[in-house]
Amino acid sequence: MELQGSPRVSGRRFAIVVSSFNQEITDGLLRGARAVLSEAGVKDADVTLVRVPGAFEIPLAARYLAASGHHDAVVCLGCLIKGDTMHFEYIADAVSHGIMAVSADTGVPVTFGVLTTLTEEQAVARAVDGPDNKGREAALAAVEMATIVQAIEGLGQA
Repeated sequence: MELQGSPRVSGRRFAIVVSSFNQEITDGLLRGARAVLSEAGVKDADVTLVRVPGAFEIPLAARYLAASGHHDAVVCLGCLIKGDTMHFEYIADAVSHGIMAVSADTGVPVTFGVLTTLTEEQAVARAVDGPDNKGREAALAAVEMATIVQAIEGLGQA
């Protein structure tokens, strides 16, 4: 038996957590994520959008959304651009581990669409409209994981 995710889903609910910091970039990620969810057949009414101040706050919001039982997957979007201090490394590490822990602890797919770039130009290139948009990739992973979890849960009912 082989299980694989589908890029199409219906009747499933998603949450998006997006950082307001570096908003010109995170808005691009959000457009990409929303486009994929729409293309996948997810209705706007089935998407909860939560805006948080910065990337560090993403895991906590994601945890509450995942634990609520109202969402089949959570998409996390943010942007960290390396500066001259260690702040970037600490925040990037905390956010990535925090997001992973939410998914592992709750059993709800939580996807990583947080850019960790060295320059603003790199961030912009990953947030422009089109197939290379990392918000698109994170949302597609959420859709596929929601369908995989659904299939796995169905194994016990067969």
